[in-house]
Amino acid sequence: MNESKCPVPREQQPTNEFIELSKSSIFSLPKTKKSLIFVLLKFWVGAFILFLVISSGSIYFRTSILKYVLLSFFTSLSIPFLISIRLYIGWDHVFKRLTSERVEYEESGWYDGQVWIKPLVLKEKESLIASIEVKPILKNLIQTLSIILVFALSGILLFQYYNF
Repeated sequence: MNESKCPVPREQQPTNEFIELSKSSIFSLPKTKKSLIFVLLKFWVGAFILFLVISSGSIYFRTSILKYVLLSFFTSLSIPFLISIRLYIGWDHVFKRLTSERVEYEESGWYDGQVWIKPLVLKEKESLIASIEVKPILKNLIQTLSIILVFALSGILLFQYYNF
């Protein structure tokens, strides 16, 4: 954005928000599907081990080791699910700001919100960034969330309808 014409503070400009999010070590993970899945698998394995240790203290599960392991396996999916949700929320926020015709911003605090209408050139530039850069990231995150949900729902159905 042209600094002289744009009243929006630099850190609240959608293009700059996109750049900052892209530089972030956590939010840059979904740029490639392989890196996202690899990191989520590491969190899943770590959570599985942690949940395995936590659930090992239960007297109820000492009778069935299979149920004990499967419960830890499926409940540990909650950690990658929450991480994926947080990544999706952040990237979706930037996507909406990039594709919006208006930019909402605060000059000094939450109580003085302003709205600035983007010029056509800037709107086209940011729409291009949103469609080329951010939309594939959102698609990766939706696919990843879908896979996690399928595993989690299969675990719920397994525990609901199968007696160990």
